[in-house]
Amino acid sequence: MVIAGADVLVDGASAIARKAGLSEFLIGMTIVGIGTSMPELVVSFTGALKGSSDIAIGNVVGSNIFNVLLILGVTALVNPVAISQENKRRDIPVNILVTVLLVLFGMSRTLLGLGSGDTISAWKGGVFLLLFVLYMLMSFKTGKAGEDVDPAAPARKLWVAVLMVLGGLAGLVFGGDLFVDSACGIARSAGLSEKFVAITILACGTSLPELVTCVVAAAKKKGALALGNIIGSNISNILLILGSSALVCPLSFANIKAVDIGVLALSSVVLLTSAWTGRNNKIGRGDGSVFLLLFAAYMAYLFMTI
Repeated sequence: MVIAGADVLVDGASAIARKAGLSEFLIGMTIVGIGTSMPELVVSFTGALKGSSDIAIGNVVGSNIFNVLLILGVTALVNPVAISQENKRRDIPVNILVTVLLVLFGMSRTLLGLGSGDTISAWKGGVFLLLFVLYMLMSFKTGKAGEDVDPAAPARKLWVAVLMVLGGLAGLVFGGDLFVDSACGIARSAGLSEKFVAITILACGTSLPELVTCVVAAAKKKGALALGNIIGSNISNILLILGSSALVCPLSFANIKAVDIGVLALSSVVLLTSAWTGRNNKIGRGDGSVFLLLFAAYMAYLFMTI
């Protein structure tokens, strides 16, 4: 379901980009990025409703790490990912700023000595949601079609493209949901902690739509859509998902370790570094290999500290 959904979603999203005169990066960041973040939204929102901050926060922290280090790493190995000047100057720096804001809001007492605890409260969630709306408005204002749209791709009617996107998202969400439920059942029967389950198995499962979508996009030489999916998912995970979850219930960072936050920040920094040092404005296979090595090291640390 996930693989078939990703294949249809990529083709439908590209068709919408051509019809609407928007860049494939913007479509990847909005329709695809937010759409493939629906599993994270469901898991984190449900965790917040049940008062389980470890599930809500661990899922987002783990998913954002997976998105850059694993998914973008694998994608770059399949096909180097092109980066525009706008990506370098706006989108990737915004990803870093949003990550820094998450750390400052979530660990304000530990880092700044402010507040009564390390918690994302309702008002901080409201700030996240406001920033999300502002960033989306800014992106649509500047996201006109450019070199990333393939003029040779087959033309499709708009209603067909929309149905393809909706059908593809349905396959991704339901297929991912089956994966998450089954994996969590196995993990909990093995006696693993909620935080460990959230930051590894749940994060992996809810990032499965992004992984398959990006690999399919890379194979079809639609790197801009893949990069937009990653950046859009990361920003949506923090601003939209944690923002809305915090409105339901304050989210405590008490059980999130410095190493987890450090790797999250590192993933944002290495993405920026690769964007500015990569050859021909691309995240190449060498960068992808580095991302995967960092991901493997982090996974090894998690399993050693269960």
